[in-house]
Amino acid sequence: MDLHTAANAVPPLHGTELGGLLDDLDGIHPVIDLLCDAMRLAALSRLTPEETQLLTVVLAGSPDGTDGIGLIGATVARITNPESNPCLRDLPFNRQKATQQAGERLVFDLADPDLHQHASDASAAIHTD
Repeated sequence: MDLHTAANAVPPLHGTELGGLLDDLDGIHPVIDLLCDAMRLAALSRLTPEETQLLTVVLAGSPDGTDGIGLIGATVARITNPESNPCLRDLPFNRQKATQQAGERLVFDLADPDLHQHASDASAAIHTD
């Protein structure tokens, strides 16, 4: 990828891994469209070092899971729980429990500090005063 663009512009997403992922997720559900729009905005915005540092840690670098990864995990746990998602109550009990437990395991796995460490390191490396 060419790091130098005319007038130091933010390069387009076309032809990048992120651009392909955004295209692949387009139209699945309005929630996913909103998430993609937010990620597209972050990726195409002309950010300051301070904004870059903040977005990096808030999206994926909080050691206590208070970030985008934690938010997604908590949302998945909620929608996979029959107590908070009534459509799951029509499933046989063993499938309800399996669905709920998988959502709970996701939250546990996403809370692993190692998962957040790289984004935290990237944010710290920017080190703005």
